[in-house]
Amino acid sequence: MKAVVAAAGLGSRLLPASKEMPKEMFPVFDFEDGEMVVKPVLQIVFEQLYDSGIREFCFVVGRGKRAIEDYFTPDWSFVEELEKAGKQVQAKSLRRFYQKIEKSSIVYVNQPRPLGFGHAVLTAKSVVDDDFIVAGGDTYLADPAPLRELAASRPISILVKEVENPRQYGVAVIRDGRIVRVVEKPKEPPSNIAILPFYKLPRDFFKNLERVRPGVGGELQLTDAIQLAIEEGVEARPIYYTDVYFDVGTPQTYLKALEWIVHCTWGR
Repeated sequence: MKAVVAAAGLGSRLLPASKEMPKEMFPVFDFEDGEMVVKPVLQIVFEQLYDSGIREFCFVVGRGKRAIEDYFTPDWSFVEELEKAGKQVQAKSLRRFYQKIEKSSIVYVNQPRPLGFGHAVLTAKSVVDDDFIVAGGDTYLADPAPLRELAASRPISILVKEVENPRQYGVAVIRDGRIVRVVEKPKEPPSNIAILPFYKLPRDFFKNLERVRPGVGGELQLTDAIQLAIEEGVEARPIYYTDVYFDVGTPQTYLKALEWIVHCTWGR
């Protein structure tokens, strides 16, 4: 199964830092073998998907995202230098990461202009030949276990979570265990069920993306294509997520991610 990972956003709310560094490459903290390490958000997303059984990846990138391709190219000589310098924790972390890369197939697809999450997924059409996972490259889960359930589920399946203020999200209406309606960033949310950027979709889903018009923000929205599929009788299933998650889309959410790991650190 292939995962399409969207990593082409401008990150305009994180300027000026995101001018040269893609927001998906912003550093956050993680733990390995009880040791704290610093990783780009995108690496955590990749590793969580890998640990869920995914081995084929399509990164959708845009202008100025060369740093992503460079980072996901193993540099074994650097690992050896770290080991010689006695930096065993950092060397071991990179070694594990590079081994996962070498056991994976990674391709890059360019999104020339940032025309929305749905458009980013649509650009991957030529490299997807079966049911596939979609993931946001700037969002990671404190508990990645539901990703394995998502990978094993049938399309269409969507990761959802109850939130206090769903206006900033895509929102799902669920009835009898099925998603009966989705809407992107509604002013009057029809429920408090937010859609997280993790989906399983069928190969023929691209026909829906090709038919929808630009929606909220003048962008091609994935939720609009999902709503079209629902209206045509395709069953959409929710996968509930109950733990915390983080994205680096804004200064506030990035700070929240850093604060959470600091809290966890002091708790240890």
